[in-house]
Amino acid sequence: MSLTSEPEAQSLPFLGMAPFLRMSIAGVDFSSMAQEMIALAEKAPEDATLWMNLATAMMSLKHEELGLQIQNQALQMQRVYHWHARQPTKLRVLMLMVPGNLSANIPLDCLLEDSDIDLINYYVDPTAPHPLTSPVPEHDLVMVAIGASDEQSAVLQRLENILRDWPTPVLNPPQNVPNSERHNASILLQNVPGLVICPALHISRQSLQSVAAGEKSVSDIAEDHAFPIILRPVGSHGGHGLQKVDNREAVASYLQQNEEDTFFLSRFVDYSGDDGLFRKMRLVLIDGKAYACHMGVSSNWMIHYVNAGMYEDENKRVQEARFLNEFADFAARHRDALDAISQRTGLEYIGIDCAETQNGELLIFEIDPAMVVHAMDDEVMFPNKQIHMHKVKTAMREMLLQRAGKTL
Repeated sequence: MSLTSEPEAQSLPFLGMAPFLRMSIAGVDFSSMAQEMIALAEKAPEDATLWMNLATAMMSLKHEELGLQIQNQALQMQRVYHWHARQPTKLRVLMLMVPGNLSANIPLDCLLEDSDIDLINYYVDPTAPHPLTSPVPEHDLVMVAIGASDEQSAVLQRLENILRDWPTPVLNPPQNVPNSERHNASILLQNVPGLVICPALHISRQSLQSVAAGEKSVSDIAEDHAFPIILRPVGSHGGHGLQKVDNREAVASYLQQNEEDTFFLSRFVDYSGDDGLFRKMRLVLIDGKAYACHMGVSSNWMIHYVNAGMYEDENKRVQEARFLNEFADFAARHRDALDAISQRTGLEYIGIDCAETQNGELLIFEIDPAMVVHAMDDEVMFPNKQIHMHKVKTAMREMLLQRAGKTL
């Protein structure tokens, strides 16, 4: 993507996350593009859309703090940003979002590229008694695009009151979004046959310090728990601060590396296969039906697709292709567990990171509507992934149109 530096040039449209994610996946260095945006913004300081594009670019380049500052500057000028699909437009979806980093909201544009559905990204004001502080544009459907976290509970509660008698259909209603928050989900999904999810217990720094000092055991601060355990800071995403801890010395080291005051503590479940490798799958539930997005294969239990070696190892890609091609069997094996997730959360759209235990149960790591789901991997390297991601994109489009009462 190239930009013009001519001062009289018309501003870029609102880009969303999709083009930056596409460049990141392809290994394209778009820092020069960000520099061009900065130069344009200096010549057009009142162009909120340009500032918002720059904010997303900076966060995509891992300059999160700067990106959030720029995003705040854009939101001081404008809270509504229109992402236009191809013409003619068949549906207008009002996406209610919160200010925040790239994991704060559902990046739906990554699934709807080249579709006939327009997205209206409305950034609510979480601090306002009435979060919809700007006029609401005309729309056919509302989707609460906010990911669940402790920080968003208050604004979600206020949105619940606002949307109770909303004139258009509402997807992912705000009262149901907290069901996907890590601690809530770990309680909500207990006692589901064939499903394993380890309770995510809130543990204070002080309690962990007592374990590190040898004053208490793990079972003293978390009943029926023992080493190894999993720790991560409350409110973290994307694996930030996530670590397997095997003994009290490791707890001390962990606390030196992580300065937060509150953490999630969970049991560690060994989900390695007979070959010693770990396999983590990402699924989505769209209107209750499961679709496969990807599978990462790694010798490390903590799998992130981008660093699992999927791009370097053809054998891993063959395994992923087999999972995608045989997903109907996987979904049938775990139908009751997947149905329980859909029914208990009450969310029309949700992402699931999961695995299969050594006993064949569905092991849930996380459920979150704001997971990044896309169809941007190289088609030569991943020749059949587009086929399966097309199913996801089609299912999302059809659900949105059907819920809005539109013809397909």
